[in-house]
Amino acid sequence: MILVLALCSGGAALAQPRKQVQDFQAPREMTAEEREAAKQRAMGNNLNSYGKDVQLKQKPFPWMATGLAGIVFLVTTPFAIRAYRRTSKDIGGQNAFGTNRGGGEDEEA
Repeated sequence: MILVLALCSGGAALAQPRKQVQDFQAPREMTAEEREAAKQRAMGNNLNSYGKDVQLKQKPFPWMATGLAGIVFLVTTPFAIRAYRRTSKDIGGQNAFGTNRGGGEDEEA
């Protein structure tokens, strides 16, 4: 089957009308002005004035988020102060590592 397919496609390729080979014609030389215009088109013509036409939109300051964060800090500050005072009072009453509050009997040298 592959052999039949190859023979049919080969026969179809050979049955195409043949075109005569044309002589090569070199492209004409461009003048300096044409070359410069082609460079400008390739670079996007108006490359240097791009920033003049574009106007950047500035985002407004997020006042609502700032206000909400401020309210959260105002509400949680009293609870944080109370927790700090209770914890420092609990820790202050205990004997800390490395301190000797006894009568000094352990290390008399």
